[in-house]
Amino acid sequence: MAFQRSHRLNLLRLVVLLLVALAGIKFLFRDSFTLELHKHVSKDSGFWGDTGDVVQDIIPQSQVLEVPEAKIMTLKQKQQVPRDVSATEMRLVHLDLKGAAPRVSYLEEVFPLLSQLGANGVLMEYEDMFPFKGELEILRSPYAYSEEDIERIQQLAEQHKLEVVPLVQTFGHVEFILKHEKYQHLREVERFPNSFNPHVPDTLALLKSILAQVIEKHRRSTWIHIGADEVFHLGEGMDSKNWMSHNKGDVGTMYLKHIKEVLGFLTAQYWGLRVLMWDDMLRKISVGALRGEGTGTAVVAPVPGSSATPALCPPWLASCPVPAGAHALPWGNVGLEEEPEAPSCCRHQHPLAAVPAESGIAKHVSPVVWFYVPDFEAEQIVQFLTKYVESGFEAVWFASAFKGTTGPAQAWTPLSYHLKNHLSWLKVMQAVPRLAPLRLQGVVLTGWQRYDHYSVLCELLPVSIPSLAICLQTLVNGGFTEEAKRRVLDVLGLESVQLEQSTCEGRGAFPGVEIYHMVEQVNGHLKESIFKALEEESAIKGWFSPYHRKHQFGNPRNMESFGSKVLKLHEDWEGFVRDLRAQLERIYFPDTVEEWMEENVNPYLDQLRDLVRDYRAIIRLKGRPKAT
Repeated sequence: MAFQRSHRLNLLRLVVLLLVALAGIKFLFRDSFTLELHKHVSKDSGFWGDTGDVVQDIIPQSQVLEVPEAKIMTLKQKQQVPRDVSATEMRLVHLDLKGAAPRVSYLEEVFPLLSQLGANGVLMEYEDMFPFKGELEILRSPYAYSEEDIERIQQLAEQHKLEVVPLVQTFGHVEFILKHEKYQHLREVERFPNSFNPHVPDTLALLKSILAQVIEKHRRSTWIHIGADEVFHLGEGMDSKNWMSHNKGDVGTMYLKHIKEVLGFLTAQYWGLRVLMWDDMLRKISVGALRGEGTGTAVVAPVPGSSATPALCPPWLASCPVPAGAHALPWGNVGLEEEPEAPSCCRHQHPLAAVPAESGIAKHVSPVVWFYVPDFEAEQIVQFLTKYVESGFEAVWFASAFKGTTGPAQAWTPLSYHLKNHLSWLKVMQAVPRLAPLRLQGVVLTGWQRYDHYSVLCELLPVSIPSLAICLQTLVNGGFTEEAKRRVLDVLGLESVQLEQSTCEGRGAFPGVEIYHMVEQVNGHLKESIFKALEEESAIKGWFSPYHRKHQFGNPRNMESFGSKVLKLHEDWEGFVRDLRAQLERIYFPDTVEEWMEENVNPYLDQLRDLVRDYRAIIRLKGRPKAT
């Protein structure tokens, strides 16, 4: 027995010695192992994400070459972009709901995909799809989401770790409001419904009501976007002309006056809510005006967490209660007519009161710098960023585009165009560190559905998912790297993507892939096949011209030479369109289905339908004399 115990102890000692030896070897060779591993990954990591080696420069189409590893036609690889580990990782996908708003059931499929591809937030531009109530109910679309839908959207987002940022237009692009007779008196220019008149008291009162209803239904959100881009015709209204004359001001100071009023409401009433706005109007305003020099006073509270002031105690902390009667989570009471008192634990830091407007807007909002063209120089954007640094802004966002910027009636998304836009933005991101203390907080990948409330629909979301995947993965990996390409194909279930041709090969496995393939057929073959039948068929030109159809006569013998072909073409397309309509109805509301069919199918298919109708009517006449 003693011998056996001794034998076991010796074996145990041997095992321990072996483990120690292995650990020592691993320790000694760890540096060479790590170096070798990095050789296989890349010399420089991507801007965001786990891997990434290159960003492709823009080159002529003739230089496009095949990449066998990922089976994607891509751009020539030249420049590397190292990862900026100090950058925030906010990547918001913009859902423009002023057109083709999807059913919530489709968002249940899309949100997991967004998270999988690297997004961590959604920018929800509801417009008339929000369930406004009371006096604002007139703003609702007949197919607006219900309050339960809004809650479900936020639950889905939370489930998939997506921040929901509501967007409410507060100056320009308010056609969905000003089109109504009830609000026409708030127009800057009477005949145009684009922009608010900032001098009418009812304008701010209305905006407060709209913002209050939207924010009330987004209690989980820590950000709100107030739009404020493209305020067309500002300064052309009589009230604005009078204001500029009496105040020795200009359009820029007038614009800022209104923005400060909106920010004053938000910062005074909603504790901890952070604000974004589009930057294009700011580009035209002087640094002095942006800094608030000589523009009077405004009620604006300091932004929580800004370096200029101590951080505001979050109201959801038990140690820092919100004012009496205010909402428990996460902001103050909108209904308070008087200015709320700051919590006692925060009051010594900065009371919520009227502060000099000389502080400007920089401490209260972050500009979202947008640029959607494919090829632009980083310095084009850096000049704006330099101006914003001088104006006191400490943080900015960037906005790229994955769809909806290549034409108001664009039906098919050009992949290369949008990829190049993101590659250009990556170069801008590399310039941000030299603009300290300015920091980049995040990127919005915009997906415009209409150019404005009155325009036709741009590309549908299912059609643009390959573009979105490519653009997101380009940001995540710091370039359209091999890792990005493989990830796109794996997640979307595709075999290959042809960037310059903007086509995908393989059945695909992403939400709405059926619509993707069917719209591809409409875009590529419907018009062409019908044109060929109607305009290139000599028998139709010779024996079934518009003149024959108008006077209802024709020779059945000659008509039958093309009849079967035309009838078959018509039958095939009608069957296809029935399937397409069924797929569209699964994702979209009836108004979207009808609009898309009217704009993209009926203009061509109706020509074929009319020809078939006339053919059947005239063939039954058996060659009778011409109608007089």
